[in-house]
Amino acid sequence: MFMEKAIELAKSAHGEIAVGAVVVKDNEIIASGFNRKEAYNDVTAHAEIIAIREAAKKLGSWRLADCDLYVTLEPCPMCAWAIINSRIKNVYFGSYDVNYGALGSKTDLRKLANSKLNVYGGILEQECDKILKECFKELR
Repeated sequence: MFMEKAIELAKSAHGEIAVGAVVVKDNEIIASGFNRKEAYNDVTAHAEIIAIREAAKKLGSWRLADCDLYVTLEPCPMCAWAIINSRIKNVYFGSYDVNYGALGSKTDLRKLANSKLNVYGGILEQECDKILKECFKELR
């Protein structure tokens, strides 16, 4: 149910790389985001960063220790580091990113931080892959 919401958000990212993310606490979505790098003219406006900022604001703390993140694409190094530092407990992602994936595919930043972050990849992978392929087809 949570990955489906992230997928729905990814489909909203018109003109952007189609990635969606939701932060979940106590089995409830408390924050969400999709890539807005082009719209905001902001290199940090990735789906995960937007969702993390919204969750921190809602909870009144940057520490998201009791939260999970669902994202349609394996996080890049910037997002992975923000996830690790925010103390998110679990990350569930759809598509593996062999070029930039920083939670296991290309590199694993958890090793640098001695992190206890749990990572689960390949959640609804085929659907997430399809969205990204369609997105790149449109953008090119």
